[in-house]
Amino acid sequence: MAIKENIEKLKSDLPPQVTLVAVTKTHTVERIQEAYDAGLRVFGENRVQELLEKQPFLPKDVEWHLIGHLQTNKVKYIVPFVKLIHSVDSLKLLQEIDKHAARNGRVIDCLLQIYIAKEETKFGLDLKEAEELLSSDKLTALKNVQVVGFMGMATNTANETQVRSEFKSLNEFFTNQKSKFNNLRSLSMGMTSDYKIAMEEGSTMVRLGSAVFGERR
Repeated sequence: MAIKENIEKLKSDLPPQVTLVAVTKTHTVERIQEAYDAGLRVFGENRVQELLEKQPFLPKDVEWHLIGHLQTNKVKYIVPFVKLIHSVDSLKLLQEIDKHAARNGRVIDCLLQIYIAKEETKFGLDLKEAEELLSSDKLTALKNVQVVGFMGMATNTANETQVRSEFKSLNEFFTNQKSKFNNLRSLSMGMTSDYKIAMEEGSTMVRLGSAVFGERR
């Protein structure tokens, strides 16, 4: 199925309050441009190097999200243009983003990545660490970053009950923290395999690769 047809189908599936982030990992500039021409403006890249290779060749009104693990030494390269960083998993990383954002005269929106999966391979803060970070004076001192929500990845399993439970726990945490922190508005949960469950459990942002572009070539 063509990219345009995939996008039209997704747009009819997604409620208006859910943002589609098209995941560009391994996809060419030409295919991303095709998705842009079909109306998408929000794209998410996993790797900094790939993002830096693609960004200059795509329209300037693309809203770029960094959705993969981010090392502190790579922050300076993406801060001039990135719109949202989904994968913040430490105060140290927030401080680095803040430093480079200040140099660029920008305020960068960030999501705290929360570890909800029953897998060792995922990054993220646990709920207690995230709560402590949100309440920290050290976070309040940062003027060029804004934590606007959370991101979570469910366990890669066919067990839908487990996946739903993991998304539900993060949405409950999100709802609880929103009552204390006004700027929390985004909950990034759900990929091609589980985004429908994620939306049912409160996701406001889904990260879809093969559902947009087809299987990786």
